[in-house]
Amino acid sequence: MPYRPSFRQLEYIVAVAECGHFGRAAKRCNVSQPTLSVQVSLVEASLGVELFERTSSSVRTTSIGEMFVHQARLALAAMDDLLATVAGDNDALGGLIRLGTPPSFGPYFLPTFLPPIHRDYPELKIYITEDRPAAIETQVSEGTLDCGLGPDCTEGGLSFIRLGSEQLYLGVPADHPLAGAESVLVRDLASERLLALGSGHRLLENVRHLAEASGATVIDDYAGTSLDAIRQMVSIGMGISLFPELYARAEFRNAEDVVLKPIADWTEMRHFGLYFRETTGRRRHFERLAAEARRAAATLFPL
Repeated sequence: MPYRPSFRQLEYIVAVAECGHFGRAAKRCNVSQPTLSVQVSLVEASLGVELFERTSSSVRTTSIGEMFVHQARLALAAMDDLLATVAGDNDALGGLIRLGTPPSFGPYFLPTFLPPIHRDYPELKIYITEDRPAAIETQVSEGTLDCGLGPDCTEGGLSFIRLGSEQLYLGVPADHPLAGAESVLVRDLASERLLALGSGHRLLENVRHLAEASGATVIDDYAGTSLDAIRQMVSIGMGISLFPELYARAEFRNAEDVVLKPIADWTEMRHFGLYFRETTGRRRHFERLAAEARRAAATLFPL
């Protein structure tokens, strides 16, 4: 039988990769540094690979180490899923949920979603992480997050429960020729420059779809890091962009420098939902969480 590292050894290796330091990794794993170092070296020697480059001042993960660490996270997540399958804690949905959500969605959905959860499950702790959707999907796959809440996910191995859809509005400067129109048509955008969030954001895909439909140009030399930054760029005439409905409701109430317009003949929307690993043993927890999220969505987007 080929050599198989233990789950504890995998935990040591992941800790070293994430901490970038053997001492801090040992402290996190609650073992002595010599014990951790010996176990990591044993794995390297047994596999015949170098997972880390060691210097007197730093530890760097090698390219083969990066692949190993990714697979180690998946293996540890699978073990967590196995243990969760036989665990109870249904009254508190497992007691702890690590939830990822993008900053373009979470801050505008969570205030409606979380209070009923806290009322019905007072012992449940929910830790929120904000990041790009693509990064959240990876963290859910690797088990560093339990589930994600936001736009449609594309990562394999994840179950996605759709909860609702947001309308997308076109934001133009207040002095733009289209600002006075009740709505705009796709053909009106043929010569326009579209601003977008950077790679890993689903809104970038929506902007690209609109550009393909209209003949507009996506500005490649600028990738926004937040919708607030995009809105400021639009306000000074650097281009136009798309803004999702919940963000628009919250941030455009008193805006005078950017005007929102519906696109009459373009029906693309931003679908959102809750997603988690297909192999998780906590499916019932997340399905109940999704049911609560669907009630919040119905409140925000009544039929």
